[in-house]
Amino acid sequence: MTTASSTAVPTLIGSVQRALRLLEAVGAHRDGAPAKQLAREAGLPLPTAYHLLRTLTHEGYLRRENGVFLFGAAAENLTAAPGVRSRPRPVSVADSLDRWRDVIGAPVYCAVYCDGEIDLIAVADAPDTPAVEEWASFRETGHAHAIGQCLLAQLDERAREDHLDRHPVRPLTRYSVRDRATLLERLRTLRRGEPVIERQEYALGTVCAAIPVTAGATIAAMAISVPLDREDRLLPAVEQLRGEVASLLRSFVFSISI
Repeated sequence: MTTASSTAVPTLIGSVQRALRLLEAVGAHRDGAPAKQLAREAGLPLPTAYHLLRTLTHEGYLRRENGVFLFGAAAENLTAAPGVRSRPRPVSVADSLDRWRDVIGAPVYCAVYCDGEIDLIAVADAPDTPAVEEWASFRETGHAHAIGQCLLAQLDERAREDHLDRHPVRPLTRYSVRDRATLLERLRTLRRGEPVIERQEYALGTVCAAIPVTAGATIAAMAISVPLDREDRLLPAVEQLRGEVASLLRSFVFSISI
């Protein structure tokens, strides 16, 4: 005889179901996938996906590297043989950027200059603080954005000239630096350690600021961006970022790799 208790519909937790859909979407991509793609494949609104991805990353089930999400140690432990567990993953640049994004209330970027190229290694943004869309290659247009100018300013003259030979200066907007000579003069006049400010040179309606990061022999920079109508927030926010980075550098040996 069938009882009421045996036929009752089980209570399902929607947030758990949504998190599982995201994990399934991540598992379908060996090399990871960005938040927007995972949200689409899981059938979730982007803000919901962002919140769940951040929670899963915080708990170690996912990790974020170079803008894509992959399985983390906690997820790998679920299928590990008994007694075999992955080592805890150390705090990464991406983890720090996520925290700074929340503290500062603006997207945060980290880039390094490696093998003669600008390499944007991590970006932390959110639906209410979106990052600048890479409509023209960040690597090829370092002259037109704050983080690229900050990295170029840290090169010696020969390396800087070599970079500009390979990636010539060209205006992207009506506010962009117009030519190589003007860019080089701007970089020469920057005072050591001061923020590099860029106003609508890469993307209309956006202003950015970048600071150099000293991490051994690595040439690195971090930056933030804000909408033009919130430009008054730019300098206080970049000073806040500078304080956060300095605190991190004082607390332990900083590794740029993520």
